[in-house]
Amino acid sequence: MRYLMMVKGTKASEAGVMPTQAQIAEMGAYNEELAKAGVLVDLSGLQPTSKGAKIRFSGGKRTLIEGPFAEASDIVSGYWIIKVNSHEEAIAWAMKAPNPAFGGDGEIEIRRFFEMEDFVPGAAT
Repeated sequence: MRYLMMVKGTKASEAGVMPTQAQIAEMGAYNEELAKAGVLVDLSGLQPTSKGAKIRFSGGKRTLIEGPFAEASDIVSGYWIIKVNSHEEAIAWAMKAPNPAFGGDGEIEIRRFFEMEDFVPGAAT
């Protein structure tokens, strides 16, 4: 099962505040642990929303919305994709992560990916 662990944005991440070398080392050690365990598929941090855009759809109409976006906690500032055997294992890995807000109020949201077999008629979900 693949899971997306999303790091929620903060005022600091939206302001483009970069982590210290010690914080980078702490996160690097965690990322290395994921890789050594064979569960890491991909990971990355994202630039602030001031450097991004959204496309809003309403019927056939598309509207471009340039960043920044309103609430930092509503956006994703980074992610990991992991492949594990259960929901509980995904939670266990997220619980081991360093605080993504580096001591402040941070949050990681965990969501399971749909897999092709989830769309096969009669398959269990």
